[in-house]
Amino acid sequence: MPNTPAPAPQKKLRVGWFTFSCCEDSTVIFTELMNERWQTWKKLIDFRHARVLQANNVMDQMDVAFIEGALNTPSHVAKAKEIRKLATMVVAIGACACTGLPSTQRNTFTAEQQEAIQPLVEKFEFLPKGQKLAEAITVDAIVPGCPMDEKKFLAIIDLALKKFGIVT
Repeated sequence: MPNTPAPAPQKKLRVGWFTFSCCEDSTVIFTELMNERWQTWKKLIDFRHARVLQANNVMDQMDVAFIEGALNTPSHVAKAKEIRKLATMVVAIGACACTGLPSTQRNTFTAEQQEAIQPLVEKFEFLPKGQKLAEAITVDAIVPGCPMDEKKFLAIIDLALKKFGIVT
């Protein structure tokens, strides 16, 4: 019997899931979606970085980075910019990433309220104003909601799988 070459490994969508200032409700929805879709997704998706799913995470080239949460510190902004450099496509996930709210509600506080929270702003080295994701980096798509709109998230996954040639 002649030696036949092993089939080439299936190309997978390289994905990162990141969270900044928020309640992480979209992360909960994301993990709940795994209950139904894990067997399919593990064949199609290479989760490069997803702290909620794995201990060993890698910050390298990604096809898609999903980012949940608002940016409230200089380190958040720096990390978002690093993710943007590594990802071909960035998707803002949930209300805080898409609009900033409710995580950035301090931006609308009165002078008296701002003064009252100033010790916390200083303690946690917050920016003068919190930011939605698009205020710091280019965002290619959004999945709004608090928690995220599950159908729109799944549509983005399907779109990315096709866009990056994982499925036809």
